Amino acid sequence: MHQPRILRELRESGHAHRSVKTEVRDNLLARLRAGEPRFPGIVGFDDTVLPHLERALLAGHDLVLLGERGQGKTRLIRTVTGLLDEWTPVVEGCEINDHPYAPVCARCVRLAAERGEELPVAWKHRDERYGEKLATPDTSVGDLIGDVDPIKIAEGRTLGDPETVHYGLVPRTNRGVFSVNELPDLAERIQVSLLNVLEERDIQVRGYNLRLPLDILLIASANPEDYTNRGRIITPLKDRFGAEVRTHYPLTIEDELTLIRQESMPDIGADVPEHLVEVIARFTRLVRESTAVDARSGVSARFSIAAAETAAASAVRRAAITGEERAVTRVCDLSTVVPSLRGKVEFEVSEEGRENEILAHLLRRATAETFRGRLGGMDLTPLLDKFAAGNQVESGELVAAAELLRRIGPVEGLAKVMSKLGMGTGEESPGHAAAALEFTLEGLYLMRRLSKDDVDGVAVYRT
Repeated sequence: MHQPRILRELRESGHAHRSVKTEVRDNLLARLRAGEPRFPGIVGFDDTVLPHLERALLAGHDLVLLGERGQGKTRLIRTVTGLLDEWTPVVEGCEINDHPYAPVCARCVRLAAERGEELPVAWKHRDERYGEKLATPDTSVGDLIGDVDPIKIAEGRTLGDPETVHYGLVPRTNRGVFSVNELPDLAERIQVSLLNVLEERDIQVRGYNLRLPLDILLIASANPEDYTNRGRIITPLKDRFGAEVRTHYPLTIEDELTLIRQESMPDIGADVPEHLVEVIARFTRLVRESTAVDARSGVSARFSIAAAETAAASAVRRAAITGEERAVTRVCDLSTVVPSLRGKVEFEVSEEGRENEILAHLLRRATAETFRGRLGGMDLTPLLDKFAAGNQVESGELVAAAELLRRIGPVEGLAKVMSKLGMGTGEESPGHAAAALEFTLEGLYLMRRLSKDDVDGVAVYRT
């Protein structure tokens, strides 16, 4: 599509200038009417968070997303840019993305007066109209708003010249979406610099006679704990945000499963069967609900994603050592996630020293719940008969699938077990069969129908 390159061509094309919030509102309404996804990739918020967010955007409000760590706040903010027009015109070379119809910075006002209808026009994609700043305590007003540029002064310009200003992140995202992550961590005196941005829609830099009417949608994120602990959002700033939207962790096991499948590394090189993804999802939910875990800190969605990736990596390692052609994750790989994920959870002070024990216990509970849900009503006598004569089966992280199947021997009804565990057509490899049998053995142990000795990652199942 031809894009006008000078102001006269832009006017002749019929282009209309709209503010950022009008763009977002119009495009959101169009998607709502068409029944199209408004925030792709966001899981579990359809009936809770998104209606509140949509109302805030339709009202033209700046807003705060409030929620514990790992609830997808930043991901949600970044999807808002998808509601901007795909391309928008700017004055060519402008640092703050002035619209050619209404330039506001000193440089573009001067250039418009000199060039008139020949004012050069450039085009920005909506992905370039997003700015983000993690609110660390060392953030300065200069970082956010701007400061005097000593290099421009050294070039011979006078100190009072507005063109000597080096603009900060906020004005450089003019006519776009700007995000301040973890806003309460921003020093209170720095938060004051955002007051004008939110209400008067302008900025001031070091006493310059400078007024820049910014066109910006400001979205901040915060953790509820931050309001009283590490810092707080100052009252005047909270008052200037039009809406506060509360986020949450996935409410259902189905949403947790969807999130793990969507976010885990797709190319890690191992299959993770459905029943093991469910174990990880249930494990994550049990950790969140545990009284031994600090509820104020929360358990991030990254916990379950990292668990799935760690278990898959364990299967890849086994395949490389034992020479398996296809890496398939098994129950024995789940135990490897406990020491890896311990640092992602904040425990209560009274539980110090018991972290691994607590996580291992919750993992066993998650495995038992999944076993009951998927295989609880099945007749598993053919497998139990394998142990009737005092036989035992040794498994472990470095036992190849084919070797495990040889040790167990043929099992009547294995295909039905695999079907119940969500293994469909095309998943009849030795790795999947071994994964199904090992999960069943673990479930029978947790149901107290088998015993197990577990030493240094080697599990021995017996009657």
